[in-house]
Amino acid sequence: MSWLALIAGAGVLSAAALPIYQEAKRSPTPDASPKAKLSRGETYYRWYGPDNGPVAVCVHGLSTPSIAYHEFAQNMALLGFRVLVYDLYGRGASDAPRGRQTPAFFERQLLDLLADQGLDRDITLIGYSMGGSIAAHVAAENPERFREVVLLAPAGMGEELGRMARLCARVPVLGDWLFSLLYPQHLLAGIKSDSSAPPAVLRHQEAELQRRGFIRSVLSSLRGTLNRPLEKTHRKLAETGLPVTAVWGQVDTVIPLRSMGTLVQWNRNAHQIVIDGAGHGLPYTHALDVVEHLLDEE
Repeated sequence: MSWLALIAGAGVLSAAALPIYQEAKRSPTPDASPKAKLSRGETYYRWYGPDNGPVAVCVHGLSTPSIAYHEFAQNMALLGFRVLVYDLYGRGASDAPRGRQTPAFFERQLLDLLADQGLDRDITLIGYSMGGSIAAHVAAENPERFREVVLLAPAGMGEELGRMARLCARVPVLGDWLFSLLYPQHLLAGIKSDSSAPPAVLRHQEAELQRRGFIRSVLSSLRGTLNRPLEKTHRKLAETGLPVTAVWGQVDTVIPLRSMGTLVQWNRNAHQIVIDGAGHGLPYTHALDVVEHLLDEE
């Protein structure tokens, strides 16, 4: 074998090993409390509001942990609601178990957490972005547990993932390698260009890139939850008769406003609200606006 071939082979091996090396340098799951010991791992959660208020449970999105709901939950708490937020597996201070992150995967986490917290029924379920996909699925499968569903800029309407994300989601092995190298740069660029998010949210978003299991979890969610429209889920949810409210950002470039029309086709009884001037970060950029609109619907 020539020296040139040896050098080329060493270069290929080094490139292949780079994501493994980078992941090993990242930090394990952060310490935080309280945490619930659930069937797939520990889950960080936080309560806002009075002990005797009506219960709302909030499910966050793909890459920003439960800090996304901080301002929203505070406003809900001031109005007397008892609000539970938590970190999905692979985000924030929750464990990052392996496994395909399908809606059913996240359903198990949420139902485990509800059982741990002694919550049975009459719950307002709120889902943001990918959390909207999760909330729609959980409510459709367990309608007796919930009194209403609120979807904030919900994913699952057939939105475009982007060429690189689509390639990584569809191609095993090579897709994993590409995603581990390219996604951190993509997320950092998005964080640096976001002038609307509170500094605390941006710090948590950036910190996610330093925790072990996060990138793997995001890719698993792309493959398991965000890779197809959820038409069957929303039609099933419509059949349950649960009240559904969808809130959209007028200038959202992640989940575009045309998704409203898709939801109308799937659930004609869903009430829809548009927040003027809002982008994708509804629960942290327009928290008060969202809460006020929801209260107007009561």
